[in-house]
Amino acid sequence: MRNLPKRIKIFPILVFIIFFSCDSLEDKKGRFLLKGNEKLKENDAKNALSFYSEALELDSTYADAYFNKGLAHIQLNQLEEALGDFSLAIKYNSEYYDAYFQRGLSYLDNGEFYKGREDAESLLSLDASNWHSHFLKGLVEEKLKNYSEALDSFRKASELAPENSDLLVNQATIHFYLKEMNQAQELLDQAEALNPGESNLHNLRSMIYFEEKEYDKALNSVDKAITLNNRQAYFYNNKGLYLLFLGQLEEGLELINQSIKMDPKNPFALRNKGIYYVMKGDKISAIQYLNELNRDYPDMELVKEYLEKAQDL
Repeated sequence: MRNLPKRIKIFPILVFIIFFSCDSLEDKKGRFLLKGNEKLKENDAKNALSFYSEALELDSTYADAYFNKGLAHIQLNQLEEALGDFSLAIKYNSEYYDAYFQRGLSYLDNGEFYKGREDAESLLSLDASNWHSHFLKGLVEEKLKNYSEALDSFRKASELAPENSDLLVNQATIHFYLKEMNQAQELLDQAEALNPGESNLHNLRSMIYFEEKEYDKALNSVDKAITLNNRQAYFYNNKGLYLLFLGQLEEGLELINQSIKMDPKNPFALRNKGIYYVMKGDKISAIQYLNELNRDYPDMELVKEYLEKAQDL
């Protein structure tokens, strides 16, 4: 099992009303920015980058071009490049709220949690009345396993944006980590009332059912999540795990392998392959997967339990 995706993709399209002559610098760089934004909306990040670079050739201090260039790099999964561009946007506009927010999310994606915390603190200083400030702070504290602080931040964000179902799912996720399943389910019910089409709430509900050994219910919930969003690797990984525990080993392995193809870096999928090999009685393969995970992720659930089972085969 794995947590929800936390990046809220915000691609603000900056519209400029241009009062300059056709040949002015502002007019030229503004046109390149708008062309880049159009390509970004079309998911054509490579061509968007070209237009933003053209704008920056005209003005190397153009903060908006650096910011949107960073967004294009995010679309291309180029985190280091995105971080560099968001930092340049902030360099040339020290109060660039959206740049701090996106850089903070990128730091979290890059495993730089304390840098993400610094950006969350900057957001709170810039605008504590914006729910994004508390949301990023919650994500940081969650990554640092400061669950009480994370829950407090997500609650504050939810108070500022009560119609945002994602923020209820974030709170439910913290309760799930704390094994407070009733509180988590109550929040998921609230989230579903606001937005029944939110795939993450169905995925989290499936994880709760799995913890309660309600494997059929877990499978039903994760199927709802996949129906709503078939692009999330860990939904398939979770479904594969549930199938293993329902005795459908080969069907489960197929989905776990599909998840690994979609996201090769997910250690939970590797754990589930180790569990598969334990269930198949393949001691060597099981230990190969689970030994390494036990070393690198000693707190991951089910790893120690199934490593011991593998060693007893």
